[in-house]
Amino acid sequence: MNWMENVLIVTGISLDIFAAMECQGSLVAKIDKKALTVICGLIVAWQMAALTIGNYLSNLLCRYGTKHDETVIGLVLASVIFFCLGVRLIIKAVRNEHVHEHLEEKLGICRSVRMAAVTSLYTLLTGIAIGFLGNDLITMLITVLCLTVAVVIAGMYTGYRLGSIHKAKAYIGGALLLWIAGIDVIVRHIMY
Repeated sequence: MNWMENVLIVTGISLDIFAAMECQGSLVAKIDKKALTVICGLIVAWQMAALTIGNYLSNLLCRYGTKHDETVIGLVLASVIFFCLGVRLIIKAVRNEHVHEHLEEKLGICRSVRMAAVTSLYTLLTGIAIGFLGNDLITMLITVLCLTVAVVIAGMYTGYRLGSIHKAKAYIGGALLLWIAGIDVIVRHIMY
């Protein structure tokens, strides 16, 4: 896969983090840059670990069977993973759970750790999908590093300035990007 497909996939899963950070940013009185740096580091570490573990798991799953069978099944599973993750984001957008915006003095690092743990489950699935696609893990990790830092900071400041009104749009955008990646896998890799 090329770099544009990698960015599509990682941006799609990162918009979930953007929405969560937007909600958290809407609650704080002032953004503490040190706490934001810690939160950013924790989320990046969780995401990178989940992607690496997912990639490793896909390599374990592909050890058995013929090479052609592994490739086709892996590509189909990668497409299914992207479509299912997109559906999950659409469901979150439709539910659009109300955030009771109340003032908090500090950034919730514990809340951010919980959020990172939940989103890392979906990143684990994405790691499995990219392993099936044969993407270069180092390139994906660099992409995750850069985009996760960007969406954590952007989400926090968007929530701080505008509240949590844009989270449904982030979910829909992430779903569309993941569906585009799934269609790309079908068209470019399975059909040819």
